[in-house]
Amino acid sequence: MAGVLAVAAALPCGLLVGVLLGALGGGGSILAVPALVYLLGQSPHEATAGALIVVAVGAVTGLACHARAGRVRWAAGAVFGALGTAGSYLGTRWSATLDPTVLMTAFAGLMLTVAAALVARGRRARAQRPQAKGARRHPARIAATASAVGLLTGFFGVGGGFVVVPALTLVLGLEMPVAIGTSLLVILINSATALATRAGTGGLDWPLLAGFAACAAAGSYLGNRLTTRLPAAALAHAFAALVTVVAVTMAATALPRL
Repeated sequence: MAGVLAVAAALPCGLLVGVLLGALGGGGSILAVPALVYLLGQSPHEATAGALIVVAVGAVTGLACHARAGRVRWAAGAVFGALGTAGSYLGTRWSATLDPTVLMTAFAGLMLTVAAALVARGRRARAQRPQAKGARRHPARIAATASAVGLLTGFFGVGGGFVVVPALTLVLGLEMPVAIGTSLLVILINSATALATRAGTGGLDWPLLAGFAACAAAGSYLGNRLTTRLPAAALAHAFAALVTVVAVTMAATALPRL
């Protein structure tokens, strides 16, 4: 059980994750796992399970804010999320079989991919609308993308918003603010599926996760407000730099143990 100091340390971590989740519609949740492992003493498998709770709570708060502003397409989000449930189930089962060191090494690789995707997102912004019309005609692409997002959520305990947001803009043709809001519904569905799959597989440190998740909820609200006050590209680039530093540190820690 986490002590008072561990719970207190979880608060700023949760706040940062929530801010980034609300502002970017995803991506921020990828910091939850390394925070739980390296700052709060969780094992990799405990962290990937606990991160799903943090992600789900942050997604609910952010979703409510975006919904009030009319930035959620419920039908599109529900279908996309439903298509990803099989991938989320398989990813969860697969993750449970891996050695913790292998899992964290793979997670470091994922973080570097996310950093690159966030930078590329801004560069693709002008090309999104022309591509979206043609992309809508390929339901197989939608199903494949949704399944990949679910797989990532189940395997790594992340929301997958860094994939969902560009997918919703490129594949479904949603405007960026609407894609960010709708992505939170997809994240919530995939996280719930992964959590249900992990049910009964091990104990969770509920006081620690409650503090972390409560701050993520508050941070998600603040992040939602930031979407109208800060340039999205500047926020994404700063986050990409942070993720890169964390990923390199994780890889340097995990690789010697392989």
